Amino acid sequence: MQVLHTAELKDARDEDRLTVGIAQIAPVWLDRAATLAKVEATIEQAAAQACKLVTFGEALVPGYPFWIERTDGARFNDPRQKHHYARYVDQGVVIERGDLNGVAQLAKDHKIAVYLGVMERAPDRGGHSLYCTLVYIDDAGTIQSVHRKLHPTYEERLAWAQGDGHGLRVHDLGPFRVGGLNCYENWLPLARSALYAQGESLHVSVWPGGLHNTQELPAFIAKESRSYVIACSGLMRAQDFPEDTPDLDVILSDGAEIVSNGGSTIVAPDGTFMIDPVLNEEALIIAEIDAGVVRGERQNLDQAGHYARPDVLRLKVNRKRQGQAKFQD
Repeated sequence: MQVLHTAELKDARDEDRLTVGIAQIAPVWLDRAATLAKVEATIEQAAAQACKLVTFGEALVPGYPFWIERTDGARFNDPRQKHHYARYVDQGVVIERGDLNGVAQLAKDHKIAVYLGVMERAPDRGGHSLYCTLVYIDDAGTIQSVHRKLHPTYEERLAWAQGDGHGLRVHDLGPFRVGGLNCYENWLPLARSALYAQGESLHVSVWPGGLHNTQELPAFIAKESRSYVIACSGLMRAQDFPEDTPDLDVILSDGAEIVSNGGSTIVAPDGTFMIDPVLNEEALIIAEIDAGVVRGERQNLDQAGHYARPDVLRLKVNRKRQGQAKFQD
């Protein structure tokens, strides 16, 4: 995997510096254990590069549901779709079972925080629906937030359930306060505002992959928030589908080698790209960022501070974890 470095910071104080890693890797599609092993190896690589945070793409473990748009996914009560979904659920991540224990242990051992996109199979919702979840693990190896995507996008609604606001949280990391959102919920101004209101200064947006997602929106979010913005994408190539994938001939019938082309990047608080979006290859992007730049950019726009008018406009956020029933024994 190629390691790419952004330009070296100049004139930053040591206490304002933070080194982050953006891991653009492909899953071993619909293989939870193999994909987690790949994630763990990448964490070790990022730690060796002195990163204090490493991020991974949306739904990376065990992979994005690419079959839906390629196998007539909207056909109701279809045996083919049931078969694909059953396999997807079987390979989902059960946090309570300890599926992320290896990732958490590496975070602790190397003192590196991790943002990881998973398909969560949630026991508190019955265990047979999947949630597009962004998990934050701190550098002590503790899972600090589990954010289930508020609303699946388009064909994702055929495989993913709706999440809730429980994970709309930010976390202190060195001189920064970091928060994250999944894919298209980065377009939601109120979701972004919920993070801004908590003092976010480093925003992590995760994507399944695609330059069309990362060439404009991260720069806009950076300008709006006056924060650094990580856009971390997955990657999917024909070679990343295991040979025993059901309907593989149909899924790859267009003959394209690249199914999802990545596009990971990082944007400075003034909206300039620190590195151009990386396409068509696995890469670990290393960037050093400066909290002093955030402070300077907030001089003329601070969404939760001097440019806010809570007496006129105020956001109410429900962070209660939603469930089907409340039992009183």
